[in-house]
Amino acid sequence: MPGSRSRRTRLSALRPASFGARPTGERLARIRRSPQFVAGQFRNPVQTRQLLDGSALPMARTQLSREGRLRRAPVGRIPVVSPTAELAVPPASGLRLTWLGHSTVLAEIDGRRVLFDPVWGERCSPFTWAGPKRMHPMPVELAELDPVDAVVISHDHYDHLDMPTIQALIRTGAVFVVPLGVGADLEFWGVPAERITELDWHEATRVGDLTLTATPAQHFCGRGLRGPQHTLWASWVVAGPGHRIFHSGDTGYFPGFAEIGAAHGPFDATMIQIGAYSEFWPDIHMDPAEGVRSHLDLQGGAPAGVLLPIHWGTFNLAPHPWAEPAEWTLSAGRKAGVTTVHPRPGEPFEPAEPPAGYPWWRAIAVPPVHGWPAWPPVAPPAVEADLGADR
Repeated sequence: MPGSRSRRTRLSALRPASFGARPTGERLARIRRSPQFVAGQFRNPVQTRQLLDGSALPMARTQLSREGRLRRAPVGRIPVVSPTAELAVPPASGLRLTWLGHSTVLAEIDGRRVLFDPVWGERCSPFTWAGPKRMHPMPVELAELDPVDAVVISHDHYDHLDMPTIQALIRTGAVFVVPLGVGADLEFWGVPAERITELDWHEATRVGDLTLTATPAQHFCGRGLRGPQHTLWASWVVAGPGHRIFHSGDTGYFPGFAEIGAAHGPFDATMIQIGAYSEFWPDIHMDPAEGVRSHLDLQGGAPAGVLLPIHWGTFNLAPHPWAEPAEWTLSAGRKAGVTTVHPRPGEPFEPAEPPAGYPWWRAIAVPPVHGWPAWPPVAPPAVEADLGADR
């Protein structure tokens, strides 16, 4: 009816561009052919819950408690390191990782530069005035970052897919490698279609000498008022002539890690989501113990390679204390014999020679009731590298 079309047009005009676009045409047809697309939406191999039944009220109490609020944010500035000078020199080993905060990681691997889940926005939200606000500045301005060869997106949630960041990266000439359906958002925001590669699980593409493979994850999608799960989520394997790395995206713990490791591992480094976990949504995010376990699965049961914890320390997205993911990962890794690396945001490192660990977060976190566990005497990072006061 004409009146209905008019209302839809008005509603469309009010819809924020950051909501993205629904897949249509051949893109939608390809989605419907995916083995992961069942009964009208993408699904995990096993049934998963985004939120446990009856947990809304207990979760609200936890979120609003005074003690919870105090512990969910740092009590001082998060130390941020500018990587510009170090990134100007190629990594000696051929592999270098720079955690820029949350799940954003710049991987320099075998002569190529791959940027995972880039989010430079001040809030992980469709709006500039509401939503979780970042707790530290980005270590490098996006305009100052040297061009990258590939931008890889794990899924369409706002803390992993940021419209202004994507639009700013168009100028770099990078290709965009994303799970099925996410290309609709990128095209809507101005990314040329020929620079977008959409992959289903177990599909791969080449970027120079690198092979990028979309691998399974146990999560969900959701952006704007889109409705059913019409975009896929994924973890990623990047393999070059000399190195292999893994980025988990967001995921719950599941048996698929061992299968990914058997097919694509072992890895020189894994980037594993260990933050924003909760007893209220146990199926879709891992806690640090599960993160360490997933690393072992990916390495065929051996404590090989290094584990870089991601998805913590930047946005307040869960009821747990702000520093708990890092502290718990440090402890779980030591017990399992896994080398975990805990750089400050912007601090590059080469997995071939992982830096000595130092729990820098303790200086700006409310300590546990019984105090911090003992830690071997390691010199703290140089204060002059801390740009938290200047950026």
